[in-house]
Amino acid sequence: MARVPYLELSDLSAENQDLLKRRISLFQALVNSPDAARAFGAVGNFIRFGSKLDPRLRELAILQVGWLARSPYEWSHHVKIGHDFGVSDADIQALIDDTAGKPTGLDDLAKTVLRAAREMTLEGAIAQPTFAALQQTLGNTLIVDLTVTIAFYNAVVRVLATLQIDVEDDYMPYLRQFPLPG
Repeated sequence: MARVPYLELSDLSAENQDLLKRRISLFQALVNSPDAARAFGAVGNFIRFGSKLDPRLRELAILQVGWLARSPYEWSHHVKIGHDFGVSDADIQALIDDTAGKPTGLDDLAKTVLRAAREMTLEGAIAQPTFAALQQTLGNTLIVDLTVTIAFYNAVVRVLATLQIDVEDDYMPYLRQFPLPG
């Protein structure tokens, strides 16, 4: 159960009701502080709609963060969102296998993106060899977009865990299909 109430449109002033365009648990909790919710949403909207980073690679990076954080909310939501942006079930299994050090059929760029997400999540920064490989392939703009994406979703999983945001019933099938370890 969440540590703050899930608010409804009727709980918000007219100028803040747009913050619940997507009626998901995370947003319903964040609107307890409308200004924080608006700032949080601005970064998330840039990542999803403003960045030129390939959406499949973006979702793989986000999924890697969710997997490492053992975040049921993040993982389930981005398995679904990932499907919407070209991530296949085989990609998700490959992410799980790659994280465990097993061979996969992922292309080199996808593997490097996953490695970058692992390094940044577990070590605090992308290692120089990984960064250099990505910078050579993606260029400066996209490496910054990828870095911001990984950093933001590391923040998201911490918000989710601290506020104890519940996974909505609609997303539970994704957790059953690809359960988090332990």
